[in-house]
Amino acid sequence: MLKKLLMRKKSKTAYKTISEVAIEIGLINKKNNRPNTHTLRFWEKNFKQLKPKILFGNRRYYSNKDIHLIKLIYTLLKKHGMTIDGAKNALNKGSIKLDPYPMSDIKGEKLKQEVKEKVNKIKVILDKIKKIK
Repeated sequence: MLKKLLMRKKSKTAYKTISEVAIEIGLINKKNNRPNTHTLRFWEKNFKQLKPKILFGNRRYYSNKDIHLIKLIYTLLKKHGMTIDGAKNALNKGSIKLDPYPMSDIKGEKLKQEVKEKVNKIKVILDKIKKIK
């Protein structure tokens, strides 16, 4: 089943099924290698901003906007370790400052850049010390 879902090619603007979204964000059950769609349904109940289209037979279809929000929720809950209430508050306040790529390591790129800047400053200081000697 997982292989079939991964093999499908859709346009970037096409709506995605709940299984496709679960796979895209990495919600996979490690024991049976199936998408954890129940997690997305649970998040729908708790995050009112998340409103997929529900069509025939209660099938859920997610837009790119929905998927971006899901990735944001995933990041807040799984990567930052926030509680559901904490994530709700952060989303409602709009105070979240993340990378443009929600599934990437949020602090990783910023941290790398900060380290590079500090290393460069240290190099400049060391060069000045060498010139003094």
